Amino acid sequence: MNIVLTVLEIVAPVFLLAAIGFFWVRMGFEYRVEFVTRLAMTLSVPCLIFTSLMKTEIEPQALTTLSLAALAAYGAVTVLCLALVTVGGLDRRTYLAPLIFGNTGNMGLPLALFAFGETGLGYAVVVFAVMAIFSFTAGIWMVSGDGSPLKVIKEPLVGATILGGVFLWQGWHTPRFLTNTLELAGQMAIPVMLITLGVAVARLRPSHVPLSLWLSLAKVVLCIAAAWIVGRLFGLAPEPFAVLVLQISTPVAVTSYLLAEKYGADADAVAGLVVVSTLLSVATIPLTLAFLI
Repeated sequence: MNIVLTVLEIVAPVFLLAAIGFFWVRMGFEYRVEFVTRLAMTLSVPCLIFTSLMKTEIEPQALTTLSLAALAAYGAVTVLCLALVTVGGLDRRTYLAPLIFGNTGNMGLPLALFAFGETGLGYAVVVFAVMAIFSFTAGIWMVSGDGSPLKVIKEPLVGATILGGVFLWQGWHTPRFLTNTLELAGQMAIPVMLITLGVAVARLRPSHVPLSLWLSLAKVVLCIAAAWIVGRLFGLAPEPFAVLVLQISTPVAVTSYLLAEKYGADADAVAGLVVVSTLLSVATIPLTLAFLI
């Protein structure tokens, strides 16, 4: 019974905040997703990443090991999802990237924070950064055929990750007044991302729902299996291991829909994956957490 209550305490804030965004739109209130997303990805999330890394007490070696494990896990997931798409005769430009890249930002970061505290958030930030770099290069290439490494350099969250890693490695800290400012800006990231997730789900018009259901189930199984095996091979400690599995297995990200729409893939099919996998995560994430904590 205690484990059930613990899992509910972790996942309830995530889904309740997403529900606020969902019903906000359903009630006809205005919500400018483009502005809020830009604010989060340009300001609040980079601030959250930088301060989380700067203040973390995790050994740099442990973060390096987790980074390599995350790279290996995404490599394994890519191979497995490519095989799934190929065997199923599905359009690679539409389905491959959404199946590989989960919602490690909007959903993964708050889940890690609520489940494992500030230390868990530090681990989750590392996996999120690896995913972001991979998705801004290989991910865009999968959808459009043109993924440039220069796009990664221009992303504020990548710069924040590198700078935060340097501060962690050297043991540096910003002046207290600046740290307070950065923390305050970063604190809005998690609630804003979760509410925006709910808004996006409410506005999407999914198609191919039966196929989306089967692919969403396959994604969860393949991602958990890949992350589990890689985490064991790298000998990760229990907490970074749990964060790796949790992050890799998050549902399809809303950004996958935006990329599909931008580059001419089947955006409606991707919308189906986003909605179905997110709704499915109401059941799969608590089950996953029950085995990890």
